[in-house]
Amino acid sequence: MVFFKNLKEDIHTVFERDPAAKSTIEVMLCYPGLHSIIMHRVAHVFYKRKWFLLARLTSHLSRFLTGIEIHPGAIIGRRVFIDHGHGTVIGETAEVGDDVTIYQGVTLGGTGKQKGKRHPTIHNNVVISTDAQVLGAIVIGENSKVGAGSVVLQDVPPNCTVVGIPGRVKVRKDPTQGIDLEHNKLSDPVAEIINDLQERIGKLEALLQDHPSQRVESAKISEYDSKNSD
Repeated sequence: MVFFKNLKEDIHTVFERDPAAKSTIEVMLCYPGLHSIIMHRVAHVFYKRKWFLLARLTSHLSRFLTGIEIHPGAIIGRRVFIDHGHGTVIGETAEVGDDVTIYQGVTLGGTGKQKGKRHPTIHNNVVISTDAQVLGAIVIGENSKVGAGSVVLQDVPPNCTVVGIPGRVKVRKDPTQGIDLEHNKLSDPVAEIINDLQERIGKLEALLQDHPSQRVESAKISEYDSKNSD
């Protein structure tokens, strides 16, 4: 049966991506991310048959048991791994591809009350790190990575790393490298800006040291600005 084939894949995925997994029975009993995926598949079948209340009740039970909220209308691909997923929310029209990894606190949410497609589409082999918010009917290209705490409001091309608020593409990677789960090694855009400013200040100070006349002129400008501000 397809259900058991998918379950076998899901268990193998846990062992593949979580070094803490010790045994099959442990994975089946103690991994809420796995439980949420299994219960979502059941809820999604009910949803497609338009048994909406039963679908929502199944989804609600899953949220109660796992702390992970997946709307029964969401489309979830194969070998999706939700690691430490407490607080994760996936909206009704979200689409998640194959081999995606999602960490705790992630939101695949909408940005308004409009009908129709209003949640993100996540392509294959994407990693979405802790507390990232991916909002609106946008597309995250395959093999891309969303940094921890990022707020992504625009499409992300394939093979990219996006970080920051709002999310900006910082790195383009080789698509042949496969899935990279080391989301702790992402760049810090705030730190980069501060370092750039410090570098520019250092260059300006050196320039003033080399040109005393410019230093005097700068002092006059500062004195003028101070008088005007008073």
